[in-house]
Amino acid sequence: MVRPRSQHAHDSVLRAALDLFAERGIEATSMDLIAQTSLVSKATIYNHWPNKEALLIEVMLFVNGLDREPEDVDSGDLCQDMATVLSRRPPDEFDEARRRMMPTLIAYSATHREFGEAWRHRVMEPPRQSLKRIIRRGIKRGELPSTIDLELSMALLLGPLMYRHIFHDDTHPDAHDIGPEVARAFWKAFAIKKEPAKVQSRSAGLS
Repeated sequence: MVRPRSQHAHDSVLRAALDLFAERGIEATSMDLIAQTSLVSKATIYNHWPNKEALLIEVMLFVNGLDREPEDVDSGDLCQDMATVLSRRPPDEFDEARRRMMPTLIAYSATHREFGEAWRHRVMEPPRQSLKRIIRRGIKRGELPSTIDLELSMALLLGPLMYRHIFHDDTHPDAHDIGPEVARAFWKAFAIKKEPAKVQSRSAGLS
């Protein structure tokens, strides 16, 4: 029978790895150093993660608030649901760590293709899938056209957020949340405009 993993040891390793990756970079951070800093044995660490890249993936999920499955959004208002997904922000407490890790993470992903694919799938894919579910729901309800291109929709919805992230400081406390505006622009462009029902006048009905 497998013993349950120690949550305390697990959290200690995640925190130590996060600090080391942010401070020293990914390549310069060894499992030995993580064990030494976290005060958790290498044997225990390898019981939790098979290698450094698996640990790095979990660190990225942790700092982006994706260590648990995001709830499906269905309020009945598709535009609002898209705005909710686009406005989701990772935990503020890790803003500085994410900022420091991003350049080395991008470089590491470029030279370690398998890791790069896993990172994109685990960290970047959840919001895409949430938005696709909302759009499919809109098609089923007759509120969006059946001919809408899902991948083009992802580019139109997520592109402005990526632009904002690259060219502006979206981690600043006063940064304007553009998620609702992006959702409204998309909705205005693609939503099926339903004609109001024609009400027959009493005089016409009596004639």
